[in-house]
Amino acid sequence: MKVGLIKKIIAILISIGLGLVFIYSGYTKLLPVIETFEFTFVDIGVANWYSAPVMARLLIGLEFFIGLLLILNYNLKKFTLPFTIGILLFFIIYLSVQIGINGNNGNCGCFGEHHRMSPLQAIVKNIIMIAGALIVYFIYGGWKFKFNKLFLSFVGVTIMLLPFFINPIDYSYTSNNMDEKVNYPLPLDLLYHPEDTAKVEVPKKELRSGKHVIAFLSLTCQHCRIAAKKFRLIKKKSPTLSVYFILNGDKENLPEFLEDTGTQDIPSSMCLGKTFIQLASAHLPQIYYIDNGIVIKKVDYFELNQYRIEEWVKTGKAD
Repeated sequence: MKVGLIKKIIAILISIGLGLVFIYSGYTKLLPVIETFEFTFVDIGVANWYSAPVMARLLIGLEFFIGLLLILNYNLKKFTLPFTIGILLFFIIYLSVQIGINGNNGNCGCFGEHHRMSPLQAIVKNIIMIAGALIVYFIYGGWKFKFNKLFLSFVGVTIMLLPFFINPIDYSYTSNNMDEKVNYPLPLDLLYHPEDTAKVEVPKKELRSGKHVIAFLSLTCQHCRIAAKKFRLIKKKSPTLSVYFILNGDKENLPEFLEDTGTQDIPSSMCLGKTFIQLASAHLPQIYYIDNGIVIKKVDYFELNQYRIEEWVKTGKAD
């Protein structure tokens, strides 16, 4: 077999491999939950809670688009590889800024919640992918045909819209799987005068008076972690809101939970056994608007909305 043919085969395989990484990266962000990826755009200040879902799906669509072109080996030298390298360089710059601001902490989100990766590890991954793209660039140009612009436009628009169909945006969230009973007193005295101090930690602040948003979370529940990450951003955007976590689970898991969700600055206390069930029920996460000990509203983590909480605190309207 000629050396030139071997190089071409290697280049084709590398290009396909890079394409599969892009597609897998998009898939892991999109399913089963996309919320944590959406939070990224709110966190860096380029979107609000309503535009972030759109931006997240567009970027995932872009990953699918690049991945498909790499797998097809389409017009590599003149379009696909320069575009790929440009996107990877953008990610490297973004991750470097994040390390400068927050340190090399938490999950970069490159593969959603499927595979945890620190920002520095993600930078190394992207550098390796750029190296692979450069190897292909100097060996193989790929293929193209007469209707390049028409092909790119059709495939690009179709693929970019695909995430909106796979995981549609729903702004009309409802808590239809929750107990809708509200306007009743929550027995918070169970926390302040516990029967078993080994299982119930007295809260670090007074929750029986004033307005608070209390979240009952499990340390090992994926949806609870998504709720906690959302609360971190809500507190970042609106620091004066009173948010408190009542946490359930093995206390040995607490440091990892706080590091993963970045909620070290949100006050919390542990609560185990029947007291937690009495207050939160079995459905988690359980999030309550509390006004002087009265449950005014219950929300699911996906219904949690910074603007509605601020409106409730300001006007008393919880709808």
